[in-house]
Amino acid sequence: MSINLSIVDQLFEAVPQGRSQLYFKASLTALSHAMEDQVLAEAEAPLVIASFQQERYYRQEANRYRRIAEKSDQVYVFSAPETEFKNASGDYETIAFTPEDALSEEWHLIVLSKNFASCLVCREKANPPGKVDNFIADNARRFEGLWTEDRLITEKVADILLDRVLLYRPELQDKTAIAKAFYFSEPPAKILLDHEPHSTADPFVQRLVNYLQASQYKIIKANRSLTNKGRKERLINTITAAIRRSLDTEDILQLAVEKLGEGLDVCRCIIYRCEEGSEQANVSQEFLNGEQISVKGQKWPLKENPLFQEVVALGEPLGIDETARDPYFVKGHIKELAENCSIVSWLLVPIIYQGRLLGMIELHHCEGTAIHWRDEDIALVGAIAVQVGVALIQAEAYTNLEALNEQLAALDRTRSNLVAITGHELRTPLSTIQVCLESLASEPDMPEELRKIMLDTALQDAERLRTLVQDFLTLSRLESGRIDWTIEPLLLGECAELALSHLRARRLQSGGQSLPKLANNIADDLPLVKADGEWLVEVIAKLLDNACKFSDNDGEVAIAVTDQTETQLTVSVIDNGRGIEPSRLETVFDLFHQEEGSLRRSAGGTGLGLAICRQIVAGWEGKIWAESAGKDQGCIFSFTVPIFDETSPIASLTPSAPKVGLPRKRRPRRKTTRAKK
Repeated sequence: MSINLSIVDQLFEAVPQGRSQLYFKASLTALSHAMEDQVLAEAEAPLVIASFQQERYYRQEANRYRRIAEKSDQVYVFSAPETEFKNASGDYETIAFTPEDALSEEWHLIVLSKNFASCLVCREKANPPGKVDNFIADNARRFEGLWTEDRLITEKVADILLDRVLLYRPELQDKTAIAKAFYFSEPPAKILLDHEPHSTADPFVQRLVNYLQASQYKIIKANRSLTNKGRKERLINTITAAIRRSLDTEDILQLAVEKLGEGLDVCRCIIYRCEEGSEQANVSQEFLNGEQISVKGQKWPLKENPLFQEVVALGEPLGIDETARDPYFVKGHIKELAENCSIVSWLLVPIIYQGRLLGMIELHHCEGTAIHWRDEDIALVGAIAVQVGVALIQAEAYTNLEALNEQLAALDRTRSNLVAITGHELRTPLSTIQVCLESLASEPDMPEELRKIMLDTALQDAERLRTLVQDFLTLSRLESGRIDWTIEPLLLGECAELALSHLRARRLQSGGQSLPKLANNIADDLPLVKADGEWLVEVIAKLLDNACKFSDNDGEVAIAVTDQTETQLTVSVIDNGRGIEPSRLETVFDLFHQEEGSLRRSAGGTGLGLAICRQIVAGWEGKIWAESAGKDQGCIFSFTVPIFDETSPIASLTPSAPKVGLPRKRRPRRKTTRAKK
């Protein structure tokens, strides 16, 4: 069997009487969930085969299939791998097919048991010709295929898919043979060419699918009901339907241009995005009728265009019937533009939404004889401009909604990590402190040496709790902006020495764990830097502490300046420790990120340190990043700090507001020429 064979084609070849149906993604999702829920509700263990087009679609349903796998050991999941999906035997069998496989364009779900059979077999419909790069909203994706509870058809599809399993995983020969022998009415199912498909679908599911399908077709039916109305209604509703079907502004604007140009029979129609103060605009959508000069992709002048300026001032359309006799075109740049583009009659209609200018629609008549812009034509273009304005705002809202959903997902992950990490970080030291104190209270005759060990252990874990709380408070203050930065000229070398001192002191307080070899390679002749001393020391200390955590005791950790420009220094903390996978370098600065997992790690900590460093560096408008060649290749954490401009008065850099933030520490001394007494 070739991987190029379509499951849908194979099915309809075996059952020519089967009727292909059109489904939207929302309908297929509802159907799939209904079938999966029935598997979860039944006590019987069925054969389940699911085919996802891409791994990202599979990941959305992975938890459901783990639950389904608890019901049956005959669960097979197909997907085209993108990151981690691969051929494996875990809770269920996963089959990673190649991108060339016809399955990459299809979506299947088969459920087969002794008393129940249901299959969903469909293939995604390609975009219409000429609609290359047509990004359609996800739920508007269309599929064609068959959904049925006919047992013979379900067995046939299951047989085809099990054969496809063996193409990629021949080692499952015995397991698939067991499935066919147990679930099939005859091995394998034979479907006659004259078999008439039938469906005994659950009425509720059938009604739900019909409702979803009807909602998707609502716009199309509405448009058909308006086919006998005039040109104005037809054009407006065509563009309105496009807005409802898609959130792709490029498609909507291009459709508006084409419909307007065809409907009004003009030589050129263009749409461009602009604002009231725009000096020029890029013409991205254009309709041409005949052999006219194309202006698509060109910069369209606005500041020197008196027509545009008047439209902006009035907020209303402006039509010029004959440019040669209009006072606007007597001289200047506008006359040259009209001549170069052969514009005889000109109409400009603003795209306005709630008083905000979003763009402009322009219609050009370029033939020898001028035309008169009728009021109904101007009203028609104005009505379409209103619809286009709604479309643009809708697209912006959708983009903002997607960004908001991503933020909510990130917040949800942060919440989960917070519960897991803080629970672990709080419970572990509290348990140790409780055991030590209970031992001291219940064992009055405990040897003095053991008592000292108990007290030291309790104090160390109390310090661990204090550090955890301090990190949370510090991050909260940084994120809320309640920090009064004391910006001053500093010696970078002294800041590094102070950070090393703090690191050694913290390690000593926590039990005296040994440190890797530390080296301060910052030269003495570097220029002064401009930053808050306490926070600069904190950044260096946390980066050094992070490097030490993930380096062996015989390793090396160094701090150095790796780049210098006229305005900033790049400070780097370099280690030869465990390293980081390149794909995770961007996420190490996220809140609660732990390279080894939140609860399975060899080094303690909450995952807040690098997030705090990022917030601090952002406070002086610097950048921070990580570099690593991979596992066991070491890491380089770098950040930028601005160089102090000696021409500016120091007084202007040091605000008199009280300091808020970290507890007071010994500040790095400023460079001064004052004589010692």
